[in-house]
Amino acid sequence: MSPITRIGIIGAGNVAARHADVLSSFPDVTIAGIADAVPHKAEALASRHGSLAYGSHTDLLDAGGLDAVYVCVPPFAHGNPETDALSCNLPLFVEKPLATDLETAEKIAAEITRRDLPSAVGHHWRYLDILGKARELLAGRPVRLALGHWLDKVPPVDWWLRTETSGGQIVEQAVHVLDLARVLVGEVAMVHAVPSEGAADGEIDRATAAVLRFAGGAAGTLAATSLCAGKQRAGLEVHAEGVTLDLGEERLVVDGRTVIEDGGAAKIHVDREFVNAVRGKPADVRVPYHEALKTHRLAQAVARSAATREPVVLNG
Repeated sequence: MSPITRIGIIGAGNVAARHADVLSSFPDVTIAGIADAVPHKAEALASRHGSLAYGSHTDLLDAGGLDAVYVCVPPFAHGNPETDALSCNLPLFVEKPLATDLETAEKIAAEITRRDLPSAVGHHWRYLDILGKARELLAGRPVRLALGHWLDKVPPVDWWLRTETSGGQIVEQAVHVLDLARVLVGEVAMVHAVPSEGAADGEIDRATAAVLRFAGGAAGTLAATSLCAGKQRAGLEVHAEGVTLDLGEERLVVDGRTVIEDGGAAKIHVDREFVNAVRGKPADVRVPYHEALKTHRLAQAVARSAATREPVVLNG
């Protein structure tokens, strides 16, 4: 392995820019190229990092010389970038959600496994310091009730309100909370979701409520809406014998009184550990693609239940 890891980034939006800023701070990484279907966006981000800009991911891959690829595209654009990068035998970092559907993600996961390549997905909440503290406080105390919520506004991107392009709020946003629930409570055995009425044709549900039954016996709910003027709440409240925890991206509240702030380095750690894996160093990659796929299956089950108004049972 070269002393410098050359990374290509597919996508040049806000999330891609965040990763580019973090990666550029590592002494053993260089941003070799940035691709976006909107050329001026690729050019603007590339110029900030002294890298080359490309008008398509295929042009970036054809240029060669990469050690790994970040795929930071909108939900509807997943599939071809990952497949093409894997055909070049390149390790993948993929931003969530994995896709708008399940089939695309399943195919990518199978190809990563077949090629035995390093992978990671941007569930950076797994690297929160306060998540480790929450797990310590819950040790030996099974969670019996979990209340998840993502109460927010509509993000300022034109694809977000369309089901076919975003996959819906559960898949695109609340997937973070579902991933947190899997970590703190365990796997989900059944979901039953209902959406609010009144969505325009092709538009996402503006509010969803779901009941979750966990395999370990806990009961749970998930509430999501994009009707707020700004982010009101996003996180997970869990109740176990003798302790209540309320965990979000920035802080952990214990028993409604003690507030523990997170150190704020999760978005750095998620990139650092992937780079370590690519370089063949000891790495703490907490969400490889196959692990993120389990959360994606859960999010898709909630979305499917909301669409059919029927319970969905998950297998395994």
